[in-house]
Amino acid sequence: MIQDGFFDTKIMLICLNITRMQTNSLTEFQKIAEDFTLKLSPAKDSATVVGLYGNLGAGKTTFTQIVAKTLGVEETVTSPTFVIEKIYRLVASSQHQVARFENLIHIDAYRLEKSEELLHLGWQEIISDPKNLILIEWPERVADIMPKHIQVKLTHISENSREIEVV
Repeated sequence: MIQDGFFDTKIMLICLNITRMQTNSLTEFQKIAEDFTLKLSPAKDSATVVGLYGNLGAGKTTFTQIVAKTLGVEETVTSPTFVIEKIYRLVASSQHQVARFENLIHIDAYRLEKSEELLHLGWQEIISDPKNLILIEWPERVADIMPKHIQVKLTHISENSREIEVV
């Protein structure tokens, strides 16, 4: 459901390169995440990095699951809380016509105590490859080594409602 004034506000925020929406169901959340994914394009000289911000239960992993499904990932996508990083190979198929990226890399920085821990996983190499799409949960935990990135801020409003802000 779209509230009165939604489009006027959205147009104003898009002019500022900010998009803010509220979803009231998983279906609406899914549509926004799918649209976001389809608009992503690889950068020329480095990976495309998306920082997923929000408290526990805000929808960071659900957002990642939808991105992965939209890109054709068939395996179950879960939060890599304990393994820190999961890499999914993306392949062009008839349903997902062109694999714009070769790899979807899902990182959960929640359990990291220092940014150096991410560096030991090859962070510099993965962020330098334009074929990588990186979604990182809890990027604020490694803010000192985060490159310029798209910020997706998720706010839990109620059981079925979320606010999604893309900066």
